[in-house]
Amino acid sequence: MNNAAHATPASPHGAGRGTATPSFESVPDDVRGALDAFLTSRRSDIAAIGQPVVDAVSFLESFVLDGGKRIRPLYAWAGFVGAGGLDKAEEDPAAMLRAASSLEFIQACALIHDDIVDASDTRRGNPTVHRSLEKLHRDHNWRGDSARYGESAAILAGDMALVWAEDMLTDSGLSAAALQRARAPWRGMRTEVIGGQLLDINLEATNSESIELAENVNRFKTAAYTIERPLHLGAAIAGATNKLIAAFRGYGRDIGIAYQLRDDELGVFGDPKVTGKPAGDDLREGKRTVLLALALQHADAADPTAAATLRRLVGQTDDPDDIARMAQIIADSGAREQLEEHITRLTASGLQHLQSANVAPEVTEILERLAHKSTARKS
Repeated sequence: MNNAAHATPASPHGAGRGTATPSFESVPDDVRGALDAFLTSRRSDIAAIGQPVVDAVSFLESFVLDGGKRIRPLYAWAGFVGAGGLDKAEEDPAAMLRAASSLEFIQACALIHDDIVDASDTRRGNPTVHRSLEKLHRDHNWRGDSARYGESAAILAGDMALVWAEDMLTDSGLSAAALQRARAPWRGMRTEVIGGQLLDINLEATNSESIELAENVNRFKTAAYTIERPLHLGAAIAGATNKLIAAFRGYGRDIGIAYQLRDDELGVFGDPKVTGKPAGDDLREGKRTVLLALALQHADAADPTAAATLRRLVGQTDDPDDIARMAQIIADSGAREQLEEHITRLTASGLQHLQSANVAPEVTEILERLAHKSTARKS
């Protein structure tokens, strides 16, 4: 790995060539700085439209700047460094940082819209954007229904995030050749995350118990845009070989699915102080996860009465006792242990992709650390 990868962190505003190259450790803070600079550059445009738009967009700004682990930019940076982007010196590292930071707007769009779809009240321990906008409407005693206003304004804030993601990537300062190489992962990522969300709501609506389709949701709604495509994006920008891109994508697919399986487990058994969401939130919302599908499969064979209870209650109750009862049925079914084994296998197979492609040891070490951090148990 180029020693520049461990240099002093760049200015958060990414002034261009001549600034120090970010280290892996500094990337989260540097990304926040790049996002702050971008948002500052857009404020005059928003102000010209009108103060109500400024007020609404302020919730998007807070959401983007104040939360998240910056996992997607980290993986994009890892893909760039792992493909020799720093050694080749063909692309400005500050431009690459801005390109990676644009992924946070994709994330914001996905989460803001997802929270509306799921009727979630909290995210990262704070009110969701649509609930915050609902409160703004109610506090000012504006005309109409506060909940409808909150959802409508939040949908548009999410749309703004999607537009700004494109703007931030395009205006990042990358060369025309690098932007052209970025098109395939960028195009694929956006289609996959929206398609995965559409599949997710269909599985809930149809009470699907298909493990295969639940796994597709995990891959396309989360894994692809969280790890697989960010790695692909960074590597493509650096001009990586097809072999290396395939290895990074294989790693990203497996680790990304393991990441989502862990999230599913935390959605039932997680500590709200850690997850930032109420205990059993996935059961309350009726999420058709791999964990739920496995639990129903096992309960059908071992305890049909428990299986019937789980089917009857999932997505149909807010009662804490019912939520606890469902969690206990899932725990008793053995599905949690099976999920744990699956996470372990996926983590191992993901890391094997790196070894098979002879990815540089320094980069492999970083990606191994990120893999274990992404899939670690936090409950």
